[in-house]
Amino acid sequence: MFLNKIDIRWSDLDPNQHLANSAYMNFMSATRMVYMGKQGIGYNDLKKHGVGPVVLREEVHYFKEVFPGKPVYVSQEVFALSEEGTFYKIRHNFYDDQGGNFARGEMMGTWLDMKTRKIIAPPVEIYEPLMGKNRSEDFKVLTKEETRLVNVQPADIDLVNELDWFGN
Repeated sequence: MFLNKIDIRWSDLDPNQHLANSAYMNFMSATRMVYMGKQGIGYNDLKKHGVGPVVLREEVHYFKEVFPGKPVYVSQEVFALSEEGTFYKIRHNFYDDQGGNFARGEMMGTWLDMKTRKIIAPPVEIYEPLMGKNRSEDFKVLTKEETRLVNVQPADIDLVNELDWFGN
């Protein structure tokens, strides 16, 4: 398991004076970027291969409040991966300075070809260091059906009528 130590800043707090929900998402993203760097993968490597990681969805489950003053630790483990490596799921656990698990986040991601803007499998030079290790004990192969379990579709609106309705 990879752990990333993070100090809570004033800007990470919400009006209730505890860690804001947006900070959890930022900490998860920061942990993934730090992990990439520790595996020797940087921005220039992604640019060279013409790929970029994309978050498809994220969710966080909160167990207890966290306040500033002590560092937090965010873990990262791959817990599901499609056979070709196109889709992946990463679990992040949030721990206080005593090892208490105060939240858990999960994300599903994919890889984007930066020229065609299409989903692709990453090249082996990216896949192996990032997805080939650091897997959870409950790791599983992600099926195509599981990548489409959330059936959320866009719903456009007639913006002109909506703005008129609210008197804008």
